[in-house]
Amino acid sequence: MIETVEVPNSGYRYMPGVFQYSCGVGALPGFALERVRFSKVVPLKDGFARVAEIIKAAGRPLTAFAACELRSPAPFTEQGFIDFNEIYIKTLEDWGIMKDRVNPIARSNVCPKIDPPSEPGFHAFSFTTVAPNAPASFVIAGSGEAAEGKGDYRDNTVRLGDISPSGMLEKAKFVLDEMERRMSAFSGTWDQTTGAQLYTVRDVYALLESELGRRGVFRNGLTWHFNRPPVVDLEYEMDCRRVHVERVVEV
Repeated sequence: MIETVEVPNSGYRYMPGVFQYSCGVGALPGFALERVRFSKVVPLKDGFARVAEIIKAAGRPLTAFAACELRSPAPFTEQGFIDFNEIYIKTLEDWGIMKDRVNPIARSNVCPKIDPPSEPGFHAFSFTTVAPNAPASFVIAGSGEAAEGKGDYRDNTVRLGDISPSGMLEKAKFVLDEMERRMSAFSGTWDQTTGAQLYTVRDVYALLESELGRRGVFRNGLTWHFNRPPVVDLEYEMDCRRVHVERVVEV
């Protein structure tokens, strides 16, 4: 069994990851995760303010904030990614969510190739609501084809720089295995997901049926975003979720 940790006054538990984000979150009994997508990307500072407004309007504490989906202008260098994360986690510390550099928030942060935002911002977020007898819900954080928490991305990336069909297949297998590992922490499988998202600008059509289809990823379809992962030289990222209430907020 993979260890999960309950976050005080939150309504969810998380699978520990790295300081930037957790591997995933799952609602506790009596609670449900709700996803809110903005109609367009909201810059980070304003996005946090909008997130706070929505959570408070739902009668929930800021500690109910559980997951987010970010968009950035272009892939970061490794140092640039570290610098960005130090800015991002400051708000989590101010909200009382992150303590001693332990981060429970699940996250994806990807970079649209077409019409990218001018600065990092929010695409969507998830938080817990009080929901007696609600079915289980979870959000799995985005993962690219690099083992996290083991040092530099470049030293731990599957087939670094290889975008051949065999290279992309191996990258995809790594990410899919990681999605399944993370879901298992919440007793989740592809059969239970309500949404699956793929982020790549490479041609992966040949492996969609043979690999993703074989595993059951297409249960409710697949949303393919023409986006790059957040760090230079990563090529393939996915996330997935089991969330029964989703809405769009106009910006």
